[in-house]
This record gives sequence, structure tokens and C-alpha cells, in this order.
Amino acid sequence: MKKFDYDLIVIGSGVAGKTAALMAASAGKKVAIVEAGTWGGSQSSYDVPMAAAKHMSHIYFSAIEGEKFGIASSNLKFNYPTVINWIETARSRAGIGDTKELTEAGITCVKGFAQFLSANEIAVGEEGKMTSAKFLIATGSTPTNPNITGANFVPGGVTLGSDEEISKSVILPTGVFELKRIPKVALVVGAGATGCEVAEYLAEMGSKVLLSEISERVLPKEDPEAGEVIEKRLTEIGVKVLTGTRVLAVQDGGAQTLPNGRKVRAVKASFILGGEEKSVRVETVVLATGTSPMTDLGLNNAGVKFTNKGITTNVNMQTNVKNIYAAGDCAAVKIEHKPGMKNAPAEVPNISSPERGSYEAAVAASNILGTGRPFVDYKGFVRMTNTNPAVACLGLTEDECIVRDKKCMQILMPINRIFSANVSDFPDGFVKILVNKDRNKIMGATIVAPNADLIAQELALAIRNNIPLIELAATPHVSESWSEALKVAAKRLANSNTK
Repeated sequence: MKKFDYDLIVIGSGVAGKTAALMAASAGKKVAIVEAGTWGGSQSSYDVPMAAAKHMSHIYFSAIEGEKFGIASSNLKFNYPTVINWIETARSRAGIGDTKELTEAGITCVKGFAQFLSANEIAVGEEGKMTSAKFLIATGSTPTNPNITGANFVPGGVTLGSDEEISKSVILPTGVFELKRIPKVALVVGAGATGCEVAEYLAEMGSKVLLSEISERVLPKEDPEAGEVIEKRLTEIGVKVLTGTRVLAVQDGGAQTLPNGRKVRAVKASFILGGEEKSVRVETVVLATGTSPMTDLGLNNAGVKFTNKGITTNVNMQTNVKNIYAAGDCAAVKIEHKPGMKNAPAEVPNISSPERGSYEAAVAASNILGTGRPFVDYKGFVRMTNTNPAVACLGLTEDECIVRDKKCMQILMPINRIFSANVSDFPDGFVKILVNKDRNKIMGATIVAPNADLIAQELALAIRNNIPLIELAATPHVSESWSEALKVAAKRLANSNTK
């Protein structure tokens, strides 16, 4: 039997890679994990820092808005170095930005870019060649180049020409937490989930923010009603939303003196809006234009099939090369219905989340270890936009039902019909539920509300376990909670003649 250095090598240390590595190590396997970028992946570089940053910005901005409740906030200020320190503290507490848990589990941690040499061998920088009986690829995604003239994408970031100072002004979303100060004026390119989150954070912290989106609405992947609520909220906190806008170029905008006397290097951004070319000078440009699967691993050398959608796997997360698996944002699962797969979806939902990555990695690891032959079942996974209000989406949207010719009934229940919205003075939001014509199967839902993530958990349980809508309507809910909105919506749809 051929001898390998490891039983399993995991490429990528994000939530997917970490899950699989720890599972294999706990089963007594010799495991190594290779990471080219930040240990902990996107959770360490964006998810946890943004959650910590927005927690602080929500507190700060809520205090400013508190005047209508009788709270005096005219002299309210924040200390930015303390804000950054809090973000780093939160990241440290989460234990995702280092290798401690991995090394304590006996896993070998290697820093560097991995390239396949064959199906059982990779090369990693100074480490050289490493061999393994099996591999799990969990490299996640990489920012998509928006093809904006002047913005030069490089590994780990973006530059603007050769001037080091001005290059720091054109950043990716992860660069927001590396800013030395909150910019007075910022342009966020892309109004998907990440762009909206970044725009809201900067605006709540005092930036004048422009948010551009090439589509005709904010959050183009979600129900139109969700985009309308979030656009209204962003506008209310001072964000200028520019939909139907394409950013063409960024360049050095020269020196600029702010009203407070501070001198900064400006960035000139040119864009098309309403058929006319316009330009604006800002202090910072954030490129939140989406991501693409990270597949630059020499996969051809191993014979692994992949497309621009990701590394092709079956429902067991196995690639066409039997000893190589993939999970998380780098994977593109191909659904093929087989005996015993009654619950498998017709296609993979458009959801990128730590939950999905961890779930797929656990399925892959179980198959690698031979502890069963599980396959993925994506029912009940939630797609989140972590703004305030938050947006939580499960299953199909109304547009997706129409495209797939699926007959459905729906109810859209405004959030202002419940106690919590009125006592909190938070009237904007809704719960939208889609069911089949017999009303015994929930096909999808969109929730726009504070604590939308918690409300969504009940729907996730119902969808995953085929609990009919009438059961949600009959379930007691605390009358002063936000989750009451779900009960009211479910009850109305279960008892209505809505089509």
C-alpha cells in the first residue's frame, strides 16, 4: 500500500476547512491544513469583524436617533481607535484568526499557496511537496474583478496605480476594518448584501456615503419589496443610493481639504447614470462587487473538473477524482436524483454562508472517513443581509417561483401590525411567506425586520421538516416579540383566499 504524508490535507482554513479538519483529526487521522491568506477565512477577515463593527455602529446611531425618545445626544462622540480595538477583541474571542484550536487537535498547519501536482500531491511554497491519501478543497471565494479602469486587482486586495497612499483609498470590503479613520465621503460600489452592510456601517459612523448599483434596485437577488425597505432605510440614515449606475473608472483625484481642515488624497470616480457620464471625488472607494469561486489550484494537474461556477462535485461533495472533495463557496454541487434522495432539491440554492460551508464540509468529511454515505439537503438554509432591519430569505423567492412555473400562494404582512414594531417605532419591514396551492408546504419566505435571523429559524425548522403552515399559525408566540409577525402572517395565509 502506497505511503502518504497525510491521511487528509485540507486546503483552506475557513469554516468549511476547519470543520472537516477537526472531524478527521478527532477520528484519529493524520491531518494537515493549508492556508494561503487569513487563518479563519472570510469569518476572520469580514464576517466577525463586520458583526462587531455594526454592533457598535448600531449602538452609536441608535443613541443619535434616541432624541425622539427623550435621549440627549448632541455631544455624542466615538473614539475610533477603541472601535478598532473592539473589532480585534471580538475576532480574538471568536478564536478564528489563529491556529490554536487546530494545533491543539494535532493538525499540522501550513502557510502558503497550494498547487496540485497530481491527484495525491501538492506543492506549497517553502514547505515543498506534500502528499495525502485524500484532499478536501475549501478555498472559498475571491473578489470578482469589476473591470473598473484604474482598479488593479492583486492577491488579497486592489491597488490604484503605483502611489501607495492613494492605493489605500480603493479597498475591498475587508479593508474597511484597516482604515485609519472613518472617511468623510465614501463610494461603495455594489448594493448586494455586502455593499448594503458596508454602506450602512460607514453612514452610521458619520460618513457621507454614495452607494452605486448596476441593477435597477438594491438587493437585486432578493424580493423587490426587501430592496425597497432597505433602500428607504439607507436613505433615511444619509446614504445616497444610485441604482442603474455603472462605475467606469477610478483615478487619483488630487489633494483635497476637508471642512475640518484635514488634507486627504481624493479618488475621482467616473460613472454612467441615466445615460450620462458623471464623476465624484471621494476619500474612499469600497468595491463590493461580488465574489467568484477560488479555483486557482492547478486542478487540471489532478484531473479535477471545474467551471466558472466552482469545482464540480456530486451530492456527497466528491469531485470526479475519487480521493478529492470540495466544500463551501469554491464548490458547485451537481444534483442527481438517486434512490433514497427524496429530500434533495432540484438545484442548489444561491446561498453563501458559514452554515452552508460547515454543513457541506461535514458531509464531505463523513464520506471521507467512511462513517456513512450522507448527501446534501439544502432545505431550510437562510440567506442573510445583516443590515437594520435585517433581511432573511429561505427557499424560493416569488420571482424564482414564476421562472420555474411553480404555482404558489403568498401573504405579505407589514411588520407594523405587531406590538414590537410600534413600541420600537420601527414601522418598515414585513414577513412574506410563499406556500403551494394546497397550503401544506412552505416554498419560501422573506423576512425584513430586526432579529430577522431569529424569526427565520422557526421557518427553517418548518421547511426542513415539512411542517405545514397551519402548525406555525397554531404555535403560541410571545405577543411582545418580533416573532409574533410570523404567527400573524402564517395565520392570515392559512385562513385566507389569497392567490
